[in-house]
Amino acid sequence: MPFFCYNINKFMNTKNNILHWSPRILSILFVCFLCLFSLDALNGYNGIATLFPLFMHLLIPLIMLVATIVAWKKDLVGMTVFFFFAVYYVYTVGLDRHWSWYVSISGPALLIGVLYLLNWLCERKKA
Repeated sequence: MPFFCYNINKFMNTKNNILHWSPRILSILFVCFLCLFSLDALNGYNGIATLFPLFMHLLIPLIMLVATIVAWKKDLVGMTVFFFFAVYYVYTVGLDRHWSWYVSISGPALLIGVLYLLNWLCERKKA
């Protein structure tokens, strides 16, 4: 095999690896970002009374974590869940907020959904 073909194949493998791992790593980071918002549940409660509000605040990140675990093997599930979450957030917040509300939560979810879609298309094209 000529030298330049080896480098092209190596680059293509690197590109595919980046496309494979980026939605998975970003989805874990996104779940951690969502978990930060649950810290306000600790404000104003003491002892065992904090468990229920903390659980309620962690419910969406837990669902997203389960979706990330399932999407680890099935990219189409990850794409669907993250697209749905982006639309769901805009729907529940309403359209009367500042644009930064949508970009900070729905933007990363939409980006992760697009990355899962691109990875699914590349994997389908290889097969």
